[in-house]
Amino acid sequence: MIKNDPYLEKCRQLIEQALNWGSHELWTNEDFENLSENIFDKTSVRLSVSTLKRIWGKVRYESSPNTATLNALAAYLGYENWRSFQQKNPLTEEVVKEAVAFDKRGLIEQRMDAPRKKRISVPMVSVAVLSIICVALISIFGGRKSDIRTGPPNVVFETREVSDDLPNSVVFNYDASGYHSDSVYLQQSWDQTRREKLDTGGRQHTSIYYYPGYFRAKLIVDGQIKKQSGVFIKTKGWKGIIERNPMPIYLDTAAIKGKGFMGISKATLREEVGSPVFTNTWVSFSNVRQFDNIDAAAFSFETTLRNTSTVTESLCRKVSIDIMGTKSPIIIPLSAKGCISELNLMNGTRLIMGKQTDLSAFGCDIGNFQHLKCTVENKRLKIWLNDKLILEVAQTETIGDVVGVSIAFEGTGEIKDVKLYSPGKAAAMDEAF
Repeated sequence: MIKNDPYLEKCRQLIEQALNWGSHELWTNEDFENLSENIFDKTSVRLSVSTLKRIWGKVRYESSPNTATLNALAAYLGYENWRSFQQKNPLTEEVVKEAVAFDKRGLIEQRMDAPRKKRISVPMVSVAVLSIICVALISIFGGRKSDIRTGPPNVVFETREVSDDLPNSVVFNYDASGYHSDSVYLQQSWDQTRREKLDTGGRQHTSIYYYPGYFRAKLIVDGQIKKQSGVFIKTKGWKGIIERNPMPIYLDTAAIKGKGFMGISKATLREEVGSPVFTNTWVSFSNVRQFDNIDAAAFSFETTLRNTSTVTESLCRKVSIDIMGTKSPIIIPLSAKGCISELNLMNGTRLIMGKQTDLSAFGCDIGNFQHLKCTVENKRLKIWLNDKLILEVAQTETIGDVVGVSIAFEGTGEIKDVKLYSPGKAAAMDEAF
């Protein structure tokens, strides 16, 4: 049970009003998962389900939320930070009373839960204590009807991939008719631009996925996430892709295999895109599948690579290394030294932006081979470049099951080797090209 304060109570009230999901007392684990996704979509900060449950009093916890969590909640409501939220939401007597009541409910739940955990039998609890609990419950809940959860109880949203290769169509079985809304959308992934309007009375919809990865497809009604389902688009070994809209260009095996490296030549890229300038043209090399030998809480990843474009071909010569998880990714950027302001790093739980953080250690002589290593251990993410530790941050939540690796170049590039392993287990990937 998090120690409450009136501002946090006000914040909860505003979030519940915006969601319109009914009383938080009736929220399920899936509701908190959806709230986590909603917050991430809007703020690029991922608050874990356990954190949100603590904030809403579902889990016992004595400490107050940290500043980063409070800032994320405030940003979700459209405020710059928690201080701005406090300044623009003066407290009322009603909010203060609700905050006190929230704390009382938590204390009562703890007292009632303690005997069960300690296996104390009913006769050992005095009549006086039971009377106090009953009076307290009546004072808090008496006379108030139970809130009825908004929306139908049985919303259907299921997915099925029809192939094990690219491109891949996905069949969505859904039923959102109980919402009686004409605003029902399918969102293919985290990307809000990948939304398709659904027939409100329909039961099936199909979409094509052109890129590999693990995606959280979302059923969105009236602008709110109601259901989610995992979509796993795999590759058969390494797949080279020139990324472009509306459809990518797939590279055959011969085009990406060099002497001692995997990559793409300048001649091939020029021919495929019809231009000698590669700025904002990305080429990715992905291997997406289930890595059963990888423990997401303890693993290492290593690779040796370089961007082979010249500054006239690609101004910043960026590189992006993506370790995919079923919950979230780790994304590590590299670039020419002068472009670090444009880099963004994802540590699995939050986005670290080069505009707001000094990521100069990720700028390097990218035209020469760079050896990058990252490890996850004891809830810490560490990143080394050429055997020098350049970042160490907390990782409070794992990325889920590790399901893929993708390395992308702005322009042309070469990869010498890739290694992915967990201590004490056979390497899931150990390739020299």
